[in-house]
Amino acid sequence: MKLICEVADDQALQFLEEADASGGKKLYIQGPFLQAEQPNKNHRQYRIETLQREVKRYNENYVQKNRAYGELGHPQGPTINLDRVSHMIVKLEQSGNDFIGKAKITDTPSGNIVKALMGEGASLGVSSRGMGSLKDIGSGLSEVQDDYYLATPADIVADPSAPDAFVQGIMENKEWTCVEGIWMEQHLDAAKKFINNTPAPELNAAKIKVFEAFIQSL
Repeated sequence: MKLICEVADDQALQFLEEADASGGKKLYIQGPFLQAEQPNKNHRQYRIETLQREVKRYNENYVQKNRAYGELGHPQGPTINLDRVSHMIVKLEQSGNDFIGKAKITDTPSGNIVKALMGEGASLGVSSRGMGSLKDIGSGLSEVQDDYYLATPADIVADPSAPDAFVQGIMENKEWTCVEGIWMEQHLDAAKKFINNTPAPELNAAKIKVFEAFIQSL
């Protein structure tokens, strides 16, 4: 599966300051994190049903459990790196074909960098991160397929208007597969062929071999 990064429209992103229960102030970002049924800057589009399913899963498993994190910068894998967390997504709701998110900037090293940049008036944007396969639908467009997995709806990036070539160059030049719940960089075709050709009774052993091959490549 491909690691898919989508840069949201930074013009619609809001920076908010709200009082907390103790009288202090917290900083938030808010805006459309995900969009469906229309081509995006990377010439891809998502079906609304695909994003509805993934947003529902993400809300249930992450937002509602206070573990919906995002990072500062362009991570090059699907796994959340806790040492780079800059914010926590506190809300993700559908509005038409958009999914509006709200994220609280955390008191972490990366979060403090974001706060400082916001204080200086820096132009920041958000970028979603997920895994999935693509289908060519003509006219230079690709459709993200039903196997899409949302890793985070919002990383904070300093280049919201980055050219397509930049995003694709650093985010989509690798293949990933999930073995025993762990995302690993792989040569997808070889891993898929190996697992698909394995009889069902031997499937677990095949997954272990794929995992061991990954460990040896480190």
